[in-house]
Amino acid sequence: EVQLEESGGGLVQPGESLTLSCVASGFTFSSYSMRWVRQAPGKELERVADISSGGSFSEYSDSVKGRFTISKDNAKKTLYLRMTDLKPEDTAVYYCAADIVGRKYRGQGTQVTVSS
Repeated sequence: EVQLEESGGGLVQPGESLTLSCVASGFTFSSYSMRWVRQAPGKELERVADISSGGSFSEYSDSVKGRFTISKDNAKKTLYLRMTDLKPEDTAVYYCAADIVGRKYRGQGTQVTVSS
């Protein structure tokens, strides 16, 4: 059974940093690209960042480029999202996600709130 479990969210002030983690199980983590997505209150799901299976290639949405870094530790089966210079508009539930054998999977999410 595929499982994705996020952690690391919290309440921070603008300009601060957070690192999210996602522990994966139930599939060969090293063989799949991964993604972070987020959903703000009243808004649609938004792609944040993608990373290739080996971790050498990544892409970011324009809204987070230069501030967020996605990384992948295949030995630990863990996906990370390092978020710096956080802004109130980054407030959302953050999910790790993967497409595995034609099916989309997502974790339960972790809340990030950026507020002074």
